[in-house]
Amino acid sequence: MSLPKHLNIVALETFYTSLPPLTIPLPHTFTLTTYSRTSPAELPSRIQDAHILITTTIPLGTDILSNATSTPNLRLIAVLASGTDSIDLPACRARGIRVLNSPGCNVDAVAEHAVGLYFAARRSLVPTMADLRAGEWPRRGTLMTRTFNAAGLAPRGCRDEIAVVVGYGGVGRRVEALLAGLGMKVVVARRKGDAAPAAVGGRVPFDDALKMATVLVLCCPRTPDTLNMISGPELDTMRDDAVLINVARGGIVDEEALLRALREGRIAGAAVDVFGQEPAGPETSVLLGADVQGLNLVVTPHTAWVGMDTTANYQRLLQENIEGFLKGEVVEERVRA
Repeated sequence: MSLPKHLNIVALETFYTSLPPLTIPLPHTFTLTTYSRTSPAELPSRIQDAHILITTTIPLGTDILSNATSTPNLRLIAVLASGTDSIDLPACRARGIRVLNSPGCNVDAVAEHAVGLYFAARRSLVPTMADLRAGEWPRRGTLMTRTFNAAGLAPRGCRDEIAVVVGYGGVGRRVEALLAGLGMKVVVARRKGDAAPAAVGGRVPFDDALKMATVLVLCCPRTPDTLNMISGPELDTMRDDAVLINVARGGIVDEEALLRALREGRIAGAAVDVFGQEPAGPETSVLLGADVQGLNLVVTPHTAWVGMDTTANYQRLLQENIEGFLKGEVVEERVRA
């Protein structure tokens, strides 16, 4: 189906990333309709006439995408994010709807956030701050032991850390560089279940990497193979002085298993930016409930990606993706359907 000269472009979630001044190649013209946010109930009417959708996180499921009467004109979904797990990609492929994502835009922001989470967890900043605000310092005389792990040991310094990176895309490589710059020994784990020899590519088998890690940083995408990749058995194999950092996706870590490991002192701490169900709250995640009080657990609301460079990069790739699609010159690494 050829595209008409005049296109309807609909941006559903400009709250997350403001749009650049869009231009498209001749002979096309366009009408741009923008919405700060879009609820599931508002979605059908807003996308009915769209040729191009600009989205970030809103679910676009089979009910919307497989029904040609819901989106009869839809030809392109331009995603202002690297992840596309909110979109039914098989339905898009079946109808010939192109899906282009925006990889690498948030690499620096996410990697730097991971480092910040590491320091917060390793230095037990959250429980120490809570005790300080509760007036425990004058009562106890010192709060230094609040930074100790279950074995009564003071926190490691960077030069004594063995950091294991799981997921070696743009974020994983940037995390590796930052942690190595801090003096850590950095190891890249092989994929879980990969039986290839450790020497291949210089990566360490997944199970061996977990056992040696004093810092475990998760940077991998959420796929059927990575769901609950870190659960009870994996946490049991980790060192009791290890901290876990998750800047990947929710669902990769079993949240209930992580909470049990923290309660029982089987790991020293954890810091997570993502949750199995988002937006997350106490009613959807055990990591946000009352039971976490006093634990060495740092939580942030999926904000690792936020940064000035991230926004500029998303805007640049959005223009490139729309223009490339119309010219038939899409960047293959951005094609998801």
